[in-house]
Amino acid sequence: MKKVKRALLGTTLAGALIVSAGYGTYSWFTSETNAAGQIANGTLQLNNGQNITEKVIDGADFAPSQLKYGEWMTIDNTGTQDANIRAILSQKLDKDVNIKKYKVGYIALKYKEKPSGDVQKAAKIKLDKLFDGTTNVVESQAFSNDAEILPGVYAVTGIVGEEGVAGYKAVSDKKWQLGDGTNQAFWRLKSDQYIDVMFAIKLDETANNDYQGVKYSADLKVQAKQTDDGSKYDGE
Repeated sequence: MKKVKRALLGTTLAGALIVSAGYGTYSWFTSETNAAGQIANGTLQLNNGQNITEKVIDGADFAPSQLKYGEWMTIDNTGTQDANIRAILSQKLDKDVNIKKYKVGYIALKYKEKPSGDVQKAAKIKLDKLFDGTTNVVESQAFSNDAEILPGVYAVTGIVGEEGVAGYKAVSDKKWQLGDGTNQAFWRLKSDQYIDVMFAIKLDETANNDYQGVKYSADLKVQAKQTDDGSKYDGE
């Protein structure tokens, strides 16, 4: 009897072990894969966000027939995005006289690698020759829009307010815009490109004594926007 009980008990334990060992041994084929990514926004910035310190126009003791120059001003695309540029020149007189007696011209150079100082000197001479005077004959022929005057150096120049000047747009008698900011190659500034611009001003010979002691001032506001269709300048 004892042998029978031991045999039954052994059989029962063996069965229990078999059942117990069966749990948790099943497995399924599985697999997974992952993907990740990110995008960083570019920057649209001129001159590292700093104002231009050079003067648009400079001089004293101005008189009829004389020509005064400003300083070379640099517009630097310091962002990562290409940009469409427009520069708005605003004029002001501290006396109520005809501002059209002041004739304003400009020359602008665009480049990626700064040219030698001789190039700027030659450009200033070109600017001078846009004005008639006692020492020179006026050259009406301005650089065509985005003319390559040297390898990698482009130029535009002209009398602001005259028809045919590349990029000119009259806002009013006292405000002019250079570059329409959309379809003109010169005023599209790629990343790491520069534009150097200089203005010159002449007081017409017919200005009379009403102009004595008058103060002329000018301000240049340069704006940039994306080159994508539908983009707008700040404030539009």
